[in-house]
Amino acid sequence: MLPSPVVSFHFFFFSFLLTGIMAYRHSGGPRSYLTSTMTDRFDCYYCRDNLHGKKYVKKDEKHVCTKCFDKLCANTCAECKRPIGADSKELHHKNRHWHEDCFRCVKCYKPLASEPFNARDDGKIMCGKCGSREDGNRCQACYKVVLPGSQNVEYKNKMWHEECFTCFECKQPIRTQSFLTKGEDIYCAPCHDKKFAKKCFHCKQPITSGGISYQEQPWHSECFVCKTCHKGLAGARFTSHENDVYCVDCFKTDVAKKCHGCKNPITGFGHGTNVVNYEGFSWHEYCFNCKKCCLSLANKRFVINGEQIHCPDCAKKV
Repeated sequence: MLPSPVVSFHFFFFSFLLTGIMAYRHSGGPRSYLTSTMTDRFDCYYCRDNLHGKKYVKKDEKHVCTKCFDKLCANTCAECKRPIGADSKELHHKNRHWHEDCFRCVKCYKPLASEPFNARDDGKIMCGKCGSREDGNRCQACYKVVLPGSQNVEYKNKMWHEECFTCFECKQPIRTQSFLTKGEDIYCAPCHDKKFAKKCFHCKQPITSGGISYQEQPWHSECFVCKTCHKGLAGARFTSHENDVYCVDCFKTDVAKKCHGCKNPITGFGHGTNVVNYEGFSWHEYCFNCKKCCLSLANKRFVINGEQIHCPDCAKKV
């Protein structure tokens, strides 16, 4: 509830020279009349001017003529800084005083003598509407008041007019769209992704959600597929060859070298990870054995006889 000003009126006491006739009747003899006239003085407290028959003001139990009241006793108007004379209507609130015509909203100048008002700490008097605007939440962009009931956006205890809540990059109002922040700046989702999101190593487009990392490079899950069959490889076994990735089956069929011993693909998976290469041929490590005695020849001397390999001892016997 907004406060209402206290309106006080100066009440004037009018005194006129009175003549009283007092009659006394005696119990014996003829009636006779005695007259008496009021001669006691009734003066202004300050100038001692006789107040009989004149307008005066009673202030603090003192009788004061209007001239002395205006000069010595009148309150000063908080607005116009002039005395509030005996003939004026005075309003007061918290030890401050105004002429009735001076008690107006400092913003819209609406008279507030009989209206609700806001009394601010800085001494300003405002009507309810202007007070609400002045003290209301201010937009973080334009710094104007966000009026109650207007379209606005509230984020982290701050408020914006809806049209002022814009993307830092494209400057368009975000309204009901999703948004992201970077420091104190606000971005719509497309601008944030374009400016800050990681780019897929394959398609070079921003990765807005999910994605995987391979060889310290980000990929969309849907882009991380087999080079040959386009099967998704996220969560599956795969291998790479010349910057392309393959599922196990396609790598065995289309890419992997064939073991010169067993003729099966050398995939590097599981048993047989190590490979022996010699003069354009490759073997699984477990296939690189002496043809005669089956001794493993990995990291040992060997002799090739046609397509067969032998240890030195067996080679002498062949």
